[in-house]
Amino acid sequence: MTLTATRPATSAVKPPAKSRRRSFPWPLWMLLALVSVITVSPFFVMFVVALSPPGEPTLPARWPGSLSLDTIVNLLSSSGFVGWTVNTVIYALVSVVIILLTASMAGYAFAKKRFPGRDTMMWAFLATLMVPFQATLIPMFVLISELGGVDTFWGLIVPTLANSQAVFLMRQFIRDLPDELFEAAKVDGASEWRIYWQIVIPLTKPILATLGVFVFLWHWNDFLWPLVMAQSDEMRTLTVGLASMRTEGSPLAVLMASAALSVLPCLLVFALLQRYLVNSIAMTGLK
Repeated sequence: MTLTATRPATSAVKPPAKSRRRSFPWPLWMLLALVSVITVSPFFVMFVVALSPPGEPTLPARWPGSLSLDTIVNLLSSSGFVGWTVNTVIYALVSVVIILLTASMAGYAFAKKRFPGRDTMMWAFLATLMVPFQATLIPMFVLISELGGVDTFWGLIVPTLANSQAVFLMRQFIRDLPDELFEAAKVDGASEWRIYWQIVIPLTKPILATLGVFVFLWHWNDFLWPLVMAQSDEMRTLTVGLASMRTEGSPLAVLMASAALSVLPCLLVFALLQRYLVNSIAMTGLK
């Protein structure tokens, strides 16, 4: 009797194929590059003109022969521009703090509390989004003027605090938070203020940061309401001040330097809160 050696059965499983990256079509690359250049070009020209030496012809006439910080230094040493910047910072920061505080409180109430007329009140509040600001500008100015709020910070800030869009975004975000967290806090004897400060605020940091960026940019770039309320040079904001410099015939380099300096705080705020902004977008739609 003969014995024959048999080979062990080999696995028929094939090695996994290497995943191939999807190639991006080059026409789309060219289109994106063209759009990027068109978008960045005005900012590039603005900074180049702002850094041009005083009195030297610059873009669009010709490329400046050298760059200098003299225009920016002279602008920062002027009391008018510094005063406009301080007014804008107060207008933007105070509005951001109050709007985030009131919107988070209202969003928590509309999302997690049960009371008569809650939905009706919410939809009525959202209906104000359909009314353009220009339609309420004159009645609001007359009301604030009768109360003595013209050329004051409270007259500039208070009418902009009722932000229905911020309340709606906070309500949508807080509504997706687990109800078990709030029920467990109530079982432990936590008050409403403690629930708000220790549960709602920490869990809503991404949306608060996102709203903070939007509200800050809106108030920082606001022009129409400060133009109506700030009737003296001491109460002007940056946008109104830049417009007045244009009408007064200021040199182009001074205008571009003012615009460049007014853009820098916006870029700084976005850079500091970018992480929270990305997190809020990534968490959209997640339970």
